[in-house]
Formats: sequence, C-alpha cells, structure tokens
Amino acid sequence: MERTPHRRVVVAGYGMAAHRLLVQLSRASDAHLEVVVLGEEPRAAYDRVHLSNFFAGLTAGELALQPEDPGHGQGWSTRLETRVKAIHPADKEVETATGRLAYDTLVLATGSRPFVPPVPGHTLPGCFVYRTLEDLEAIREAAQGAKVGTVIGGGLLGLEAANALRNLGLQVHVVELAGHLMPAQVDAAGGRILAQKIGDLGISVHVSAQSRRISRSSPGLELELADRAPLRTDLIVFSAGIRPRDELADSTEGLERGPRGGFVIDDFGQTSLPDVYAIGECASHRGTLYGLVGPANQMADVVAARLIGEEAPGFSGGPQPTKLKLLGIDVASFGDVHGQTEGARSLSLSDEVKGVYKKLVVDKKGRHLIGGILVGDAEAFGTLSVMAAERLPLPGTPESLLVPAGGAEDLLGADALPDGANICTCNSVSAGAIRTAVRDGHHTVPALKACTSAGTGCGGCVPSVTSLLQGELEKAGIEIDRSLCEHFEQTRQELYETVRVTGIKSFEELHARYGRGGKGCEICKPAVASILASTWNDFVLEPRHAGLQDTNDYYLANMQRDGTYSVVPRVPGGEITPRKLAAIAAVAEEFDLYTKITGAQRIDLFGAQLHELPAIWRALVDAGFESGHAYGKALRTVKSCVGDTWCRYGVQDSVGLAIRLEERYRGIRAPHKLKMAVSGCTRECAEAQGKDVGVIATEKGYNLYVGGNGGMTPRHAELLATDVDEKTLIRYIDRFLIFYIRNADRLQRTARWIEGLEGGLDHVRDVVVHDRLGLGEELEKQMQFLVDTYACEWKKVLDSPEALRRFRTFVNDDNGDDNLTYVREREQRRPAYPHERKGLEVIS
Repeated sequence: MERTPHRRVVVAGYGMAAHRLLVQLSRASDAHLEVVVLGEEPRAAYDRVHLSNFFAGLTAGELALQPEDPGHGQGWSTRLETRVKAIHPADKEVETATGRLAYDTLVLATGSRPFVPPVPGHTLPGCFVYRTLEDLEAIREAAQGAKVGTVIGGGLLGLEAANALRNLGLQVHVVELAGHLMPAQVDAAGGRILAQKIGDLGISVHVSAQSRRISRSSPGLELELADRAPLRTDLIVFSAGIRPRDELADSTEGLERGPRGGFVIDDFGQTSLPDVYAIGECASHRGTLYGLVGPANQMADVVAARLIGEEAPGFSGGPQPTKLKLLGIDVASFGDVHGQTEGARSLSLSDEVKGVYKKLVVDKKGRHLIGGILVGDAEAFGTLSVMAAERLPLPGTPESLLVPAGGAEDLLGADALPDGANICTCNSVSAGAIRTAVRDGHHTVPALKACTSAGTGCGGCVPSVTSLLQGELEKAGIEIDRSLCEHFEQTRQELYETVRVTGIKSFEELHARYGRGGKGCEICKPAVASILASTWNDFVLEPRHAGLQDTNDYYLANMQRDGTYSVVPRVPGGEITPRKLAAIAAVAEEFDLYTKITGAQRIDLFGAQLHELPAIWRALVDAGFESGHAYGKALRTVKSCVGDTWCRYGVQDSVGLAIRLEERYRGIRAPHKLKMAVSGCTRECAEAQGKDVGVIATEKGYNLYVGGNGGMTPRHAELLATDVDEKTLIRYIDRFLIFYIRNADRLQRTARWIEGLEGGLDHVRDVVVHDRLGLGEELEKQMQFLVDTYACEWKKVLDSPEALRRFRTFVNDDNGDDNLTYVREREQRRPAYPHERKGLEVIS
C-alpha cells in the first residue's frame, strides 16, 4: 500500500480525548501530519461533561465541541460510524468494515462503555443506559408516558442520570450497591449527608441495595431487591460505572491489557506496541483507569507533544480533584480523600441541619493538606485543592478552614498562588498561564476561557480564574471588568439604561443587539427578566419572558426542600379581617397545608404540590387576596405596629400608612427583595430601622430611613429625611426605589448598594431629597407608571389557559406525587426527615 509523503496519524475514536488531541495537533501546522479520525458514533465529538443539559433544552449542536473541525484547512479527514475492528501491527494497518487503512502512528481513543450488572431482565424493553446522545433521546421518548424512573448506580454518573429523570418530571429512585452514594469520591459520612440532601428533593435513595431481578409488571417493570421490598417503576436506567473499550486487545498480539482492563500505557501514552498510543478512558496508567475529562486531556496533551516533537513532562496520574453540582448540590473532592497515606489524620465538620459535610485530610505532622471532601458547601474548593496540590503550609489552626465563614478564601489570595499551581484540572491550565494571558491582553473571563480553555470543563475553577484576573488587573492599574456575564459585556446598570432608552422589551432582542455569543445563562437571564419587569411591568409568564425566570418566579411560589411549594397571600400592613382569616384557614384545611405566621406578619401556607397551586390561588383570589410576591425579587411586605389607633404611645396611623405603601409598591421588581416597615412611634415595634425602607412616626410627621437589612450581614438603616409629611414621604420613597433599581448590581441589597455608592448616603440624599441631579420628576413618573400598570400575577395565570398548562406536577399526568412522605407534628402536616422515613408511620 502506497504511503503518503506526510506522517499519517490514525485516531481510533472521536470522543472528548480525541478532540483534545486534534486541537493540540492542529496548532502545529509545520509538523506535516495527515490525520484520519475514525469515529464510531454518528456525530463528531461532543461535551459529555454537560450531557444532562440535553434534558434542560441544550441541543446536540450546542453540545458539539468547538472548534468542530480542528484540522480545517490541513487536509485531515473524519469518517463517522466507522469502527476499528482489528489492528495489524506488522503491516501498520487498521481494519474497518470497509477495508484496511495504513498508519504511521495509531492513537487509540476508543473510550468506554457503560457497565450493566448481569441482573436477569436487564435487556427488557424499558431498560436503558446513560452514555450517548442516542441513549438520552431514547430515555426522553420513554419518559413521555412514564411516572416513575429508577437509576441503578449511585455514583457520579448515576446521580447525573437521576437529575435527568427528575428534569423529565419523573418520581426517581436511586439504587446503589455500596453503603453510601458516590463511594469513589466521598466517604460514608459525606455520602450520608449527600443522601439526606437528595432525599429532601423528593428522590428516594436506596443504599446497600443489591438488584436481584427485573421483570415485567402491569404497567411497567418491577425491580426485585435483596432483603427489601421490590420497586415498581416505568423505566430503569443503568449507570453503574464504565468499562474501558479495550476489545482490540483480544485480537491484537502484543497489545497489553491492564489488571482492570484498558490498554497499558507509559507516562507518555505509549502502549506495548511500537507507534501505538492510547488516551482517555481506554488507557490504563500504572494500573489506574480514569473516567474524568481532566486526566484524558492531560494524556492527549502528552501524546500530541510527542507526535509533533515537543519536549513535555509525562502524564503523572494520581487522584484527580473533582467539583460538581449534582441536583443543585455542591460535591467536591481532591487528593487522598480516604486518608490512605501512612500517618494521615483528618478533621471533619458534619452539619445535618444545613446539609453540609467537610473533611480535610492532613499529613501525620499536620503541616500540609493532602485531601478533602466537601458536600453542600464547596466554595473553598479552589483554594483547598491548590493548597493540597502545591503542598502549601497549613495555618496554625487548620480547623478554621472547615467553618463556613472560615479563612480558606482569604488564606490564599491571587498573589499567593504559585505560577505552577494547576488551576483548571480539566484542561491542565496553571496560574502562570492565566497570568500570562492577562498580561497579553485577555482582560475578561470569557477571553481567558477562549485563550487558555480554563473554566470550559466542569467550571469549578472559574472563581479562581476570576480572582487571578482581578489580581493581575489591579497590579497593572487596569480597570476591572464588571461585565454582567460572558454573554453581556455591560453591567446590570448599563443594561437597565439600554432597555429604558431603546424601548427593548425582550431578552432575545437585547441579546441580539447588545449581547455576545451563546444563548444566555443562569446569570443574565434572570437579571434581564428583572430589568424588563421593573421597566415595562409585563406579565412575567408571557411566553417571551417565562423562560428567563428562576424556579420561584416561573411558578409564582417558593419551592421548598421536599419539592412542594409555599403560598403567601398579600396582607397589606398586616391588617386582616376575620372573613379573610377564615378564607385562609379554609384553604389550609382543604389542601392540608402547614400554616405559619412569618416574622413579617404574613401567613405562609406550606406543602402545596405544583398542580394544586391554581386551585389554591382561585380560592384566595375569590376571597379578595392577591399574590404576596414572596417568590420574587420584589416588595415582600410593609410591616407595621398597631399605631395610634390602639397603642397609647402611637403618634401616627402606622397601619393605614403601611397599607398605602404596600398597595403602592406591590409587585415592583428590583435587583433584590425589598422589605419595609412603619412604626407608629420611636418605640420602634415594627423594627423599621432593619428594613430597606423604614418609616418612624414623629409628632411632626415621619422620619425616613433607608438601606437596612437583616440576614447574614445585618445593617441598620440610615436616616435620610426627618419630619416629612406623607405626600413628601411617598415622593422620596418613589425616587429612592427607582434610583436603586436603576443603579444597583444584580442581587445587590439596598444596604450593600449604598455602601458601594460613591458618596454613599450623602449622594442618595442629594438625588432623592435635594434633587441636585434634576432627576426627581423623572424618577417619580417612572414609579407612577409601575404603580398604574400593576396586576396580580396569580389572577393573570388563572385568566390564561396557556399559563395554566405549566402547573402540572408531572409532564403527562394531572395527578400529584403520591410518594411524598409527611408526619403530624403539633396538629399539622410537615415533611418527614430522612431518619423518620424508616420505622415511623408516615402519611402521604
């Protein structure tokens, strides 16, 4: 067979590892390589890390890796749906269904296959694996008529699959053979907290559970388990791990296989055959198989350097740091998580109330961090994993790193990171590489992502990348980029002004005219939704706006830990008639809702399933109530004391004013939630000085306070104006709120906004009280527009058949979820905690 004048590199497999190899090779155009890629799937490489997003609306095209054609213009070729059947090392050829193909170098990137335990019945219709886009398409189709789905496997991939089924609207069971979830990444204590948090989401977790048999049931399937009751389910997804695709070793003499499978490679990716390399999940390095994208990319980089003649360190392997968000729960691990190093000792924090588990493994002298597990709070992952990888000294009190508000972030600032610190483990990007890129002119996180690939894998390193970027910009005296996100280079304030001035009324138009790339994200979509609502006051569930909202706004109710919702009707000023009290009681009794008077003088009804919300709203609206906007970044309530109507100390009608304020500002969307209060005298029973807007009655009128808030960082409000009459008071509040809405950052409370505002409260007073910028009339007119266009969102849903269709617990069923478990406590129904679900009588 005639050879080409170029060196021909044949790549068997076209997954993420192969794609990384091609990208690296394409950068060496002078290497005179001819590359032929043989891919078994019907499409080129795509992003398996974010495969679950397929069920959240991401298309196959959007999952495709970029660039889609790394060898464009270099004469490379790709053959899809082509599997390598055999290798003929003596002839340096590979064999496919269509014939033989010569190679000078062969790179095996055949990946892995799902492991399906040999459970009798695993081939029945309704059983699936979770590996390719074709698998996901089949699962989605099967879910159309299903109510219950079961995942066999409680590891990383199994929980991804559980999340996918949950996104499809199914009730989900997770069955794991080991004694706890994610046994490879976390220990038993961490697995217990993880199971608790997942159980709180309504997913049933079964650990130490052996699957015995799958049989047909009517309808669906039945999964028989050892030593426990069988599970009735409509479909089963096997996600119990992976096995390397190493079957070529069976027919290829001299191609060595590792003890757990996989093609044996050395530190430079070389197999036991000359000119044959292996990368990714099919490779066995020092007896270890890796199922993560980081090690696969490192192997690809090493082999690419070898093929183009560059000097590069070999692949060293070892435990890989991992950070994920599974079902909305942060899980991270790094280093020696199980403390197997000689003399290793550990420190741990377990908070079952908040659902947080942290464990740090230190060396025998307690001087260096060698591993760790973080469940429920992984904010310090970047700092801690770098400390372990770089063997940086621990502080004198290492236990302080476990405290949620501890010193991990401050301990290792951007300047303290050595250049060699591996910031992005997915793509092997060092702190030095990021600093160099910043100095070369890449001054935004999106630019750094494009230049270095940092943050394009799991995304866990983005906070560290941002910290490095800001550190370098500060040192260079360059203004720090305040872009809203990678899709908008403008700040929230700039986008607000753009919307107001241009009259743009949809996210799509704003993004098309002023955005950059992509289709938006979880940062810009809710932020723009808020801007549009606070500017034009359109119904948030209009088709063009609905997809922008977060979960609570999307369903006009607050989602609770068990997946149900709470309903809070508006009670202006806390004043309520006996008839309305009776109406709330009737609704609570009819739907068996947990009822609580909140700290803001409102009545909260907990435990409503999604399909019940419209019926609950109908009863409340008919009784004269409207939405209390407890779910929105909007005015929550105006708290009040009883004022001079009843109280012997009161000097003004605080209840009447609170009602007028609440009815004026109800439903107005803002960068963050807003709380107000009116106290009838200086005894301050309504706690007005802890609110965003606080009013305290005086003998001459009212004192106006702004910028207070409670929460994790409480702050007293500051006095803005004294002894003003009601008309002036409302004019000042109008101005203050619109000024805040225009100029605050996303999710920024009034307290933090005033603190960061140049001139602080004095500047606010100049604008609001003295009108030194001449904006007073404009701000008042904008507020009056919002007041005049207000409409109750619950009633809008009830009047819209299209909006009503979204309120279903299951996609294909009008019924509720009968798997939720509750107990009676103090005569009311509440969710059963995980430890109560065994051996305790529960109600459904």
